[in-house]
Amino acid sequence: MSNRFKPKFNIKKGDTVVVITGDDKDVTKPRKVLEVFPDDSRVLIEGVNIITKHTKPSATNTKGGIVKKEAPIHISNVMLWDAKKGAATKVKRTRENGKLVRIAKKSGETIK
Repeated sequence: MSNRFKPKFNIKKGDTVVVITGDDKDVTKPRKVLEVFPDDSRVLIEGVNIITKHTKPSATNTKGGIVKKEAPIHISNVMLWDAKKGAATKVKRTRENGKLVRIAKKSGETIK
């Protein structure tokens, strides 16, 4: 994907988010973002969308068997967690001292 039309997301690796739709929906339980895939508009979240993968024995994995791991979900299914208000929040971006800063709309706090 070219940089000219690359989407800008307000969720980054290490943020705490809540899942607002889908099988793992829980608006009260904040979870950590492990990875963001901007080309696919997907995020990998700790303990969400667990899949079972059947692996064959190989040189690195001599046993093989069934492995449970997280799969990415669409970025529109998550919202940023506002720790001060204790709820999900939208994000706005503003410039402070020439730098783009993310600000939670519910509490007005800067997101680090």
